[in-house]
Amino acid sequence: MSGSEVDWQTTPAAVWRRHRSGLRAIRRLDPVQWESLTGIGRQQQALARNTERFLAGQPSNNVLLWGSRGTGKSSLIKALLNRYVGQGLRMIEVDKDDLVNLPELVDDLCELPFRFVIFCDDLSFDVGESGYKALKSVLEGSLELPPENVRVYATSNRRHLMPEFMSDNLKSEVRDGELHPAEAIEEQVSLADRFGLQLSFYPFSQDVFLQAVDLLFPKVDDREILHLEAVRFATAKGVRNGRTAQQFYRQFAGDPRFC
Repeated sequence: MSGSEVDWQTTPAAVWRRHRSGLRAIRRLDPVQWESLTGIGRQQQALARNTERFLAGQPSNNVLLWGSRGTGKSSLIKALLNRYVGQGLRMIEVDKDDLVNLPELVDDLCELPFRFVIFCDDLSFDVGESGYKALKSVLEGSLELPPENVRVYATSNRRHLMPEFMSDNLKSEVRDGELHPAEAIEEQVSLADRFGLQLSFYPFSQDVFLQAVDLLFPKVDDREILHLEAVRFATAKGVRNGRTAQQFYRQFAGDPRFC
């Protein structure tokens, strides 16, 4: 099933399936809501503004959300769809290994009366992989400009999407007083540079982490015990972020102390 064969009037999102070389409508969307996210207000504001401009047919950017794991990058994209689906936003999830099909997929979307975000989750490339070349052509086009009704929103733990090695820096040169990065570094940076809006995500402070926990346990009276258990849980995992708060909720929801 190609993009033009999906009933986008009733289908808010689809995923590319390699074995069928086509799209499958997503049957059960993650219900995460925009207002339920905490600790990432700056990123929410920037992403909302860019998306609203995109939906209005105004100049807008492809977006890279990069940073620490579990800090809300993917949840923000899911909440974005739930927030703007009524305004014509549609989303297609494409795995990194299927990016070679991206140009053909985009060809099917350019004449449709909807605005599409191509969502690439946990995007990164290892040495020798070539899928990023197809992504480059969709981000900035080649002889043909990319379609105005398609943008790429990607999440990654890597700022430059590609591996960075100390040996690459050693190959850089200084000529006439100017630093000339090695070719490998230029290649690493060039892909990320095609995302006009880059939003960074970092581990939560303890205060922000506890705010996230409080939102998940709105009816608890004894916040001191709740916070003590939450800090212990996060300390045992070694990280404070939105994912840890969700995992704490799944483990302690229904605990008599927190009901």
